[in-house]
Amino acid sequence: MRRTATLAAPLAAGHLASGLVSLVDAVVAGHHGTTTLAAVSVGAALFWLPMLAPMGTLMALPPAVSQLDGAGRRSEIGPLFRQALWLALALGALLFGLVSAMPLLLAPMGIAPDIVPGVTAFLHTLRWGVPAFTLYLCMRYLSDGLHWSLPTMLLGFGGLCVLAPLAYVLTNGLLGFPELGVAGIGIATSVMFWAQALAFALYLAISKRFADLQLFTHWHWPDGPRLRALIRTGLPIGVTVTMEGGLFAVTALLIGRLGEVPAAAHQVALNVATLCFMLPFGIAEATTVRVGHALGRGDAAGVRRAAFAGLTLAMCTQVLSASTMLLGHHAIASLYSADPAVIALGGSLLLYAALFQLPDGVQVVSAGALRGLKDTRVPMWLAVLAYWGIGMPVGAWLGLGLNGGPRGMWLGLTAGLLVAAILMARRFLRSSQPQRLANTFSHRPMTDGA
Repeated sequence: MRRTATLAAPLAAGHLASGLVSLVDAVVAGHHGTTTLAAVSVGAALFWLPMLAPMGTLMALPPAVSQLDGAGRRSEIGPLFRQALWLALALGALLFGLVSAMPLLLAPMGIAPDIVPGVTAFLHTLRWGVPAFTLYLCMRYLSDGLHWSLPTMLLGFGGLCVLAPLAYVLTNGLLGFPELGVAGIGIATSVMFWAQALAFALYLAISKRFADLQLFTHWHWPDGPRLRALIRTGLPIGVTVTMEGGLFAVTALLIGRLGEVPAAAHQVALNVATLCFMLPFGIAEATTVRVGHALGRGDAAGVRRAAFAGLTLAMCTQVLSASTMLLGHHAIASLYSADPAVIALGGSLLLYAALFQLPDGVQVVSAGALRGLKDTRVPMWLAVLAYWGIGMPVGAWLGLGLNGGPRGMWLGLTAGLLVAAILMARRFLRSSQPQRLANTFSHRPMTDGA
């Protein structure tokens, strides 16, 4: 548990910093106006929905790197990383095009007309940071896979130091700048993405910790077999992450059809829930690395110890999160907006968010442990079943069919996460059985670790 906590703490802090990006965007937008906050809510949902697939796909890198490190094959990490950079560039270019086309979908989705211009401005400015974001993820996952997560934390909070003042100035038109409103938030976020990517590249190039890997001293053109190996492992992870994140994103879009107050209130509750999720998500990534390292050295007992340590830590963070939401829901909501209607509805949604904190922790750490085993295909289908076979239909039925509004949609989120927790935990217990791991050890690939 100490080792997992030591690795997870900077990861969780780095993810918390990433979550605080949404907090900064929401707070700046909320104090600029309810319409601005509603536009950021819908725009963020449309932006992050396509981003989830490449984020998950690149998550193939930490377990691959960790297994190579655990098996004493560090010389193979540099070539693998350079192929991952090509993959990140390709994903960044693809996503730039997707985000550019997103505003065309607003009218067919039935998004409230008064927030459509703001959503369009937000996406058109934010898209310029997409390539930097995918490259940053690639470098971060390399460092995390080598049990060195401090840069993730430092660059995460460093990015906030760029974002917060720049977003406030551009949104409100201070220091001689024009008042750009929601477009100012998109510009500031893009600038932050590029600053983080360039800083991480510089750190990897000059750090003695990574010198033996020769990350940037060689040039390799795209290698089909290595890229296919990364995609084969990472694409199911990307689909799994998209299934969960897509559940929340589509929920935001459905609520966006109800008007600016429900959309703004949903953004408040979603932002708080996302911030709380960053803690178990960091623990899950640490669990992926710890399980992968144990698998690389052939330690079957260590695989389960790493997973159970992660689950125990996650339960502690989730109890704290649920308690905070239950006791301080109204005060938390009032930080985001001065609109009494938004505060009232947002505070009530936080009570629903408290319900799924424990199952959310179980499902994300179990999924992280499965990634460490490179067991990704079956969990992908389990995620499809839980989130889109259970969560979305239940939420749509309660929220729209029975006129339960945002509260009904959030009950659907809870149902989906609960089913996912049960299925993912059961899958890990099966995949980590000693006889199954013994078969994995005897057939371990010795080529590229991907």
